[in-house]
Amino acid sequence: MKKRTLITGASGEIGKAIAIQLANEGHSLVLHYHQNKHAINEILEKIPSEQVIDIIQSNLATPVGLDHFLELLPSQLNHFIYTSGMTYYGLLQDMDDQTMDEMLHLHLKAPWKISQQLIPNMIQQHFGRMIFITSIWGEVGASCEAAYASVKGGQQAYIKSLAKELGPSHIYVNGVSPGFIDTKMNAALTLEEKAELIEDIPLQRAGTPMDVAGAVQFLCSDRAAYIQGEVIRVNGAWL
Repeated sequence: MKKRTLITGASGEIGKAIAIQLANEGHSLVLHYHQNKHAINEILEKIPSEQVIDIIQSNLATPVGLDHFLELLPSQLNHFIYTSGMTYYGLLQDMDDQTMDEMLHLHLKAPWKISQQLIPNMIQQHFGRMIFITSIWGEVGASCEAAYASVKGGQQAYIKSLAKELGPSHIYVNGVSPGFIDTKMNAALTLEEKAELIEDIPLQRAGTPMDVAGAVQFLCSDRAAYIQGEVIRVNGAWL
């Protein structure tokens, strides 16, 4: 069976690593991005052009952007990797309604709606794989990231629930929960703050996008044939 794979947020560092890794494994890709077309071009330089089914630009944090994306999304897909995300760092009482709505829409409603559109074809094929990139904060919570932790916790509950619903149709639903990954999302941290975090990680280093991509690759493989409804931690035993 051909591996026809949607990757949302492919322009992010984790999404980019996943795209290149899966292309190397023979996947044909639909690449989604919001703003960073340069990162998509970098992916295109590293994978054969015939492995790119389509490229879709849209803002999944808004109803209009999500509707636009769904209109353009090919239906004959059997792998779905959701890496899109945004964070909010600050006191909850300072968070405005627009940011709350965008966080909920991007991390919860968009995965729901995209899954909803892809499920019928997967059921018809009696096969599919869905993998969602969540976060360590969805498991343990984080001060000044209550909203982000909430939506990531919601993603993990969604993974476990949808896995039970779709298991009889041989549709696999799993997640990957990164810890401290060295990406631009952590650019606000000073070198001293990063060093303090790394001291608390038993492996004594930050994770890389390729560490996350490796876990996704495994979950997309036949070696994960009896793994369902799980969230694999990629955090170096941190927390």
